[in-house]
Order: sequence, then structure tokens, then C-alpha cells
Amino acid sequence: MPSNNNFSPYKFSLLSSIYIALGAYFVINYNDLSISIESVLVSFIIFVLSFLILQLRVRKLFFERIRQIYKDLEFETDSLIKTSVIDSDINSFSKDLEEFVKLKRTEIETLKKEDIYRKEFVGNVAHELKTPLFSVQGYISNLLDGAMDDKELLKKYLKRAEKSVERLTYIIKDLDLITQLESSTLKLEVTSFDIVKLANEIIEDLEISASERNIKIIFNKIYDTNILVEADRNRIEQVMINLITNSINYGSEKGTTEISFESIEEKLIVKVNDNGEGISEEDMPRLFQRFFRVDISRSRSQGGSGLGLAIVKHIIDAHNENIYVQSTVGIGSEFSFSLKKSKVL
Repeated sequence: MPSNNNFSPYKFSLLSSIYIALGAYFVINYNDLSISIESVLVSFIIFVLSFLILQLRVRKLFFERIRQIYKDLEFETDSLIKTSVIDSDINSFSKDLEEFVKLKRTEIETLKKEDIYRKEFVGNVAHELKTPLFSVQGYISNLLDGAMDDKELLKKYLKRAEKSVERLTYIIKDLDLITQLESSTLKLEVTSFDIVKLANEIIEDLEISASERNIKIIFNKIYDTNILVEADRNRIEQVMINLITNSINYGSEKGTTEISFESIEEKLIVKVNDNGEGISEEDMPRLFQRFFRVDISRSRSQGGSGLGLAIVKHIIDAHNENIYVQSTVGIGSEFSFSLKKSKVL
């Protein structure tokens, strides 16, 4: 039931017409307060006419103003007016306005956060590109200033310049890939493949870099049967390489990186565990942001672009799957993601 203090054009017209009719009745019967059929009939006619005139005028004025407000606020005027104002009262309109204000406040907060993120991103891109560019510029300047006459220095500087150019290439390629993923222009080539076989291939490729830090890449158990999944094999390979490489870079020396697979109904959970330094709760919310680094000095020394985890998140999102992180500082981290299982190779 609507509350008694609800306002509507109908109630306003009705009450106003009653007062006008009563006023007319007392004016007509000013000298004679006895009730007569004629005076009642005249008062009733005045009431009806007043109600009709007021109803038309008030509704027109009221709803024109309401429609203009809805239009100014970019509401879907027709649908909202029909359901909330014309058939109800001003309280419904107030509720619509409250919902609109809440929505706009949320949008404003989101825009503020995005603006902060944009500024950070632009600053990070500039910094990441500036470092290798300045290195290349410095080496070339030294060579032009005479160092090129020294064959040993020439070779040394050219190798360092090449390394800086490679880092620039990684950053640009990763940025291009993220742009494609975000704009949905990158098409996934979904096939059925054995993820155990893929993991073995990746372990072989990363064995040398892992041995440099005395880290072993192992499975949690022997997987002697195929585990089939439906996904873009190349992109999932990229995901696993990024996760395993991170576990090597941030893992403890003489530690292990453990890969495991867990079947849950129609999904397969791929897990990558390490016993490294772990990630603090403070860093967790920003873990998948572009260029965010938990340990800046170590990750930059490894030559990464700072976009690895952002790419991982985008690839998993593109598959309509989920990625999870569990970590304890000083104990290690577990990155896991879901994939759709397949029955046919």
C-alpha cells in the first residue's frame, strides 16, 4: 500500500477540486445554509469541471517537467515514465533518481580509478621504454666518440645495445598482444590437445634457465595418461611459460617449481607452485596490472617486459576461464587457472 504522504497529480487535482467545490457551495449558500438540490448540483458540476481542468493542466505541466528531467539525466524516458511516474507517484520518481545518483557515483569512482591507472600506465610505459632506449643511445654515442676503433669495446657495446633492443622488442610485442586481447581482435584457435605433453615441452625449454638458479621443475606425480583440454594451444603455452618463468625468477635458489593438474567436473585446474618469497596481501590486488612488479630490481634484471601476468590474465579471460592466486610471504605462491576438458584429441 502506498503511504498517505505520497504525492501525485491525481491526488492534487482531487483535493483541490473538493476545496473549490466546497468553497463554491458556501458562496452560493452564503445567506442560506440549508441544503438544496440546486446548490449541491452546481457544486458537483464545479467539482467535476475543476477536477478535469486541474487534472489536464497539472498532468501536462508535471509530466513535461518530469520528462525533461529524465531527458536531461539521460534516462530511458518512455519506459521509466510509464512504469514509475504516470502510474504511480513522485516517490517512484525519487527512487529512480536515487538509483541514478548511485549509478553515477559508481561510474565516477570507476572513472577516477581508471584515470589513476591510466596515468600510472603512461608513466610505466615511458619508464620501461626510456631505460633501454637511453642504453642504446649511450652505447651508440660512445662508439661514435671513438670507442668503435677499439674492437673489444665495439663488440661489447654492440652486444649490450642488442640486449636493450631485444627488451624493447619484448615490450612492444607484449603491448601489441594486450591491445589485441583487450579489443577482442585476436582470434583464438581452439583445438583439443594434451596438456601434459605441452607441459613437458615447456619444462625442456626452461630447463637451462631453471638450472642457472638451481631450481627443479617437477610434476606433483607421474602423469602416464593424456589429459585433454579445449583451448588455444599457443596461448596456453604462453600462459604456462609466463607462470613457470615467474616461479623460476621469484623462487628460492635450490628450490622447486611444481606443476599439477586437478580435475573438477568439466574443468581442469592447472597449478604452478613455487617455494619462493611469496606475495604480500598489499600487492595482490595489483598483481595482474600492466607493468606492476613485486620486486622491481629482480624482475628488471631478468629482462622481462613487466607485462607477463597481465597477458596471462587476458588470455585466460579470452577463454572465459578463471585464474587464481594463493600466496604466503616467505613460503611461496600458487598460480592456477581453469580450462575446459576435452574427450577427443
